[in-house]
Amino acid sequence: QVQLVESGGGLVQAGGSLRLSCAASGRSVTSYIMGWFRQAPGKEREFVAGINRRGDSAYYTDSVKGRFTISRDNAKNTVYLQMNSLKFEDTAVYYCAADLGVVFTRAPSRYDYWGQGTQVTVSS
Repeated sequence: QVQLVESGGGLVQAGGSLRLSCAASGRSVTSYIMGWFRQAPGKEREFVAGINRRGDSAYYTDSVKGRFTISRDNAKNTVYLQMNSLKFEDTAVYYCAADLGVVFTRAPSRYDYWGQGTQVTVSS
């Protein structure tokens, strides 16, 4: 079993940047496909970005392509989400998640472990 702890959220002006970190403990992140999700008030949790075990394939929802970058440092057992050119609509609680599955999926229900979330607020 893995424990996930997100950090790096905060308040930023539109156009600014933040880097989220997801530190894993209890098991190596190399065992998992990793994903970032977000949930805004009144909305369902949605997929943002994902990365495979080796870190050589990344996936993004269309609204963040070209602005967000997911990466993983397996030696540090940490996954990152670099967020640039932030927009008001990026405001949400961001969650890190780990999937034991073989095939990458964007479906939140398929992920096995979740962090507690970190708030990202973008002011317009």
